[in-house]
Amino acid sequence: MSVFDIPEARAFILHWGEMGTHWGVNRSVAQIHALLYLSDRPLHAEEICETLGLARSNVSNGVKELQGYGIVRRTHIEGDRRDHFTAETDLWEMLTRIVSERKRREIDPTIEALQRLSADMVGRTDVPAHVRDRIGRMHEFIGTLGSWYDDVRALPKTTLITLMKLGSKVARFIPGKAKD
Repeated sequence: MSVFDIPEARAFILHWGEMGTHWGVNRSVAQIHALLYLSDRPLHAEEICETLGLARSNVSNGVKELQGYGIVRRTHIEGDRRDHFTAETDLWEMLTRIVSERKRREIDPTIEALQRLSADMVGRTDVPAHVRDRIGRMHEFIGTLGSWYDDVRALPKTTLITLMKLGSKVARFIPGKAKD
């Protein structure tokens, strides 16, 4: 029995694909990830194609993208020459790998671009002050976000879980907290 034969699993896979499109991930890539995440064994590309009704090239590209995020890995099955694939099942590990890769691909280049733009405007009189100010503030904000992520990423998983469970209650540990 394929995991896709279970109605709830099929619904999860289809929903994950739909959510992927909202997160900027191709629907088929997200569905491949969901299928591998739910599978109790490594799957080869042909099984993924057959289960999800995807073209071989689509599966190949999707698996490569997921490997780039570090949330799917290739495994070998003794006696089978085909590559098989498994997904990371530790949710915290999966989350940190995805966020790290998105930061590398999206946030870090934005920080670099904003730094260049800010530097290019220094001393220029032909650029309105509000433009320099807003780009400078955006650079500072995104830079702070990137630094905050780096600091939080260095915390042990148990500390991260505790922080998440504390939610807004963490504010009580901040001296002189003000309501914003």
